[in-house]
Amino acid sequence: MPKRVLTGMIVSDKTDKTVVVKVERKVKHPLYGKIIRRSKKYHAHDEGNEYREGETVRIEETAPISKLKTWKVIERVNTHATPAETAAEA
Repeated sequence: MPKRVLTGMIVSDKTDKTVVVKVERKVKHPLYGKIIRRSKKYHAHDEGNEYREGETVRIEETAPISKLKTWKVIERVNTHATPAETAAEA
């Protein structure tokens, strides 16, 4: 069976080797038909502590690593850079 892969934004990177990723999906309301956003947070394993809050990442389902972690970060999709970071690079 293939592993599930989700894309979401990191909302917390405070814990060691762990990031919290918020994944949003859009669903149609069963009665009114309006498109609404539903979100869920996943704890994902980040071995090198290389991902930061605000970045968009892809996560993959894996065997349980701890009580809450059953996902690991595969790759960075998009980086949300602050103006101070862009000035420092120039």
